[in-house]
Amino acid sequence: MTGTGDRRLRIGLGLGAAALLATYLGGGFVVLFVATDAVPDARSLVGDSYLHGVVLFTLEQALLSTLLAVAGAVPLAVALHRARFPGRALVLRLFLLPQALPVLVGGLAIITIWGRNGVLSGALVSLGLPRLDLYGLPGILIAHVFFNLPLAARLMVAALDRVPAESWKLAGQLALPPLSTFRLIEWPAIRTMLPAAASLIFMLCVTSFTLVLVLGGGPGATTLEVAIYQALRYDFDPARAIALSLLQIGLTAAILALATRLGGDVAAGFGLGGRARRYDRRSLLAAFGIGCILVPGIAFILSPFAAILVRGLAADLGALLADPAVQRAAATSLVIAFAAASLSLVLSALVVLAIEALGETRQGAARGLELAASLVLVISPVVVGAGWFLALRQVTDVFAAAPYVVVATNAAMAVPFAVRILGPALASANAESGRLADSLGLAGLARLRYVDGPAMQAPLGLAFAFALAISLGDLGAVALFGNQDFITLPYLLLQRMGSYRTTDAAGLALILGVLCLGLMLLAERGLAGSRGAFR
Repeated sequence: MTGTGDRRLRIGLGLGAAALLATYLGGGFVVLFVATDAVPDARSLVGDSYLHGVVLFTLEQALLSTLLAVAGAVPLAVALHRARFPGRALVLRLFLLPQALPVLVGGLAIITIWGRNGVLSGALVSLGLPRLDLYGLPGILIAHVFFNLPLAARLMVAALDRVPAESWKLAGQLALPPLSTFRLIEWPAIRTMLPAAASLIFMLCVTSFTLVLVLGGGPGATTLEVAIYQALRYDFDPARAIALSLLQIGLTAAILALATRLGGDVAAGFGLGGRARRYDRRSLLAAFGIGCILVPGIAFILSPFAAILVRGLAADLGALLADPAVQRAAATSLVIAFAAASLSLVLSALVVLAIEALGETRQGAARGLELAASLVLVISPVVVGAGWFLALRQVTDVFAAAPYVVVATNAAMAVPFAVRILGPALASANAESGRLADSLGLAGLARLRYVDGPAMQAPLGLAFAFALAISLGDLGAVALFGNQDFITLPYLLLQRMGSYRTTDAAGLALILGVLCLGLMLLAERGLAGSRGAFR
């Protein structure tokens, strides 16, 4: 196969994968509209005071969550990049844990630390102070910052790693003080990443579902995503759900457009923690300042994991593991997670290979592929799942169709993250070896074997692990279609919480967390550690 033919094939496959994603996500929306003859009543929505409150709260919590996460990530990223200690690489790995942790488990851990009966409330009571009131906006903000601050910090660390080595050498030769180094080198690099990080976190918070469902605390703390779920699950009002979805899409699309105008790349990726060599002068004062930032930051991120471990071990884990309901839920979760992760990895790899094949000469088409891969960030998965669920009901058993809808929805949810992981690695490899490969006539399977495959090997493991974690911890699609014959671990955990079986819920949270983190580690090492996989 010639180089031109290889590029055309890659572009065609990538466009096909993007079209499949867009068809599934947009098609579910259309099917819901057609299958139910739902006509949104714009006038009633405009005059709905409850909806006004929902929209304002959605924007308020997303904006505050984004500001807190980004503001906290800037000093944390700078401290991590300046730090010189043996466990730095491990800390960067630990910053992946919140993204790997099932959202429902993370919510329970936040309650254990920050809740009314949590660790911090107990400490405050011992000092004669009132207990913390977690539910509502404070709890949602804490949970969103817990999940998104490490993500923003890693994006910024990746931006600092891309600073030319000459800049660090010059800073060392001039003996620039820390503030000057930040102003002249670090801040300009971080600033280029801010629109991308902020827009990504904002979209994740606008469409947040599980955390708001668990920590919202009532009608006064309801977001559009939860209102969409309520309109479909409890009221079965597709017209209202569609109208709310269109409103949510409009809000997130406006933020996306603003971020693009500010120069942010919403499809920006983050690496695996590569280290740029720095030449800063060491001093006790600088080390003390770095420690004052890293210690509370790491403690904030790791304390919920400690809470999960302590509370989970207090449960009767043996009885839970022997429970047939838990075993069936675990088996269902594993099957769905592996299927969804495999599908998302195939789609993401095809999209990334097509983007690289398009090159700099067709940036518009490449941008279109990136946006198609990120559609799930602006379209409610609940609406998509409901639409296809109704469509499949016309041709098959409605309960038999549920697992397929959940697998497809979870796969689509993982694609944006997989693209962000695979993209930078492939781009870097082609920047280094692309011209040599072209001059040698490498194309097709040969180029994949010697150039693209080795470059994506480690990121493939991380992307697959992320997709596994997202699917294992998902509650959105399952919450809509779950029943006695189709139960996953997060859905079972939600049921036990609803029936006030808190000890069982804590044990299930530990089981789910350990399963998720263990599979993530195995998947990453399995795909990244086999050096000969592409040789």
